[in-house]
Amino acid sequence: MELFRDRFDAGRALGQRLRVLLGDSTDVLVLALPRGGVPVGFEVARMLGVPLDVFVVRKLGTPGHEELAMGAIATGGVTVLNEGIVRRLGIPQVAIAAAVEREARELARRERLFRAGRPPARVWGRTVILVDDGLATGSTMRAALRALRQQEPARTVVGVPVGAPETCAAFRGEADAVVCVHTPARFFAVGQWYEDFTQTTDDEVRELLARAAHGEATALEAP
Repeated sequence: MELFRDRFDAGRALGQRLRVLLGDSTDVLVLALPRGGVPVGFEVARMLGVPLDVFVVRKLGTPGHEELAMGAIATGGVTVLNEGIVRRLGIPQVAIAAAVEREARELARRERLFRAGRPPARVWGRTVILVDDGLATGSTMRAALRALRQQEPARTVVGVPVGAPETCAAFRGEADAVVCVHTPARFFAVGQWYEDFTQTTDDEVRELLARAAHGEATALEAP
């Protein structure tokens, strides 16, 4: 497959596919996972002519094994626990509460930083497209999707420019629709399918969200 030039280029490719899928759907919202999903989501929202917001997710690390997620918290004050891990490791409620409190502070800090005072977008009853720059294991997207469902959207769509074939296939059993523009058989990492995969900065996220909030139709092109 041909490489995406950057995340904006990838967003345009994803936007074209989503436009066909959604047709004349109304009350659509794009929620991008920061930070790399925001440039992608910006282009998707621009092409569809719909609002853009961020959906911040924070992993809840297992005590003593922080790399293992015992759950996650997300925008809207939603907590999702991996009950299997909690039961198997006998994680006490006090440890869960401490992790939730710690990560909630960081989530709130990021939301203040990214939104600059704008309230979270309404999710209830809308068709919501969760966007990221790619799917490898899909753990962050999965946590976001499960948290999103608790806010009762009418329809959930997962959209990425590129993803591991098995991961994209797995999400078809979790979301109402899944769009992975490319699912290369030899998939090792998301970044290998971009010419420019420079890390998106907090300032870029803030600028793109501000542009989207003001209805600007021109993307901030990467150099």
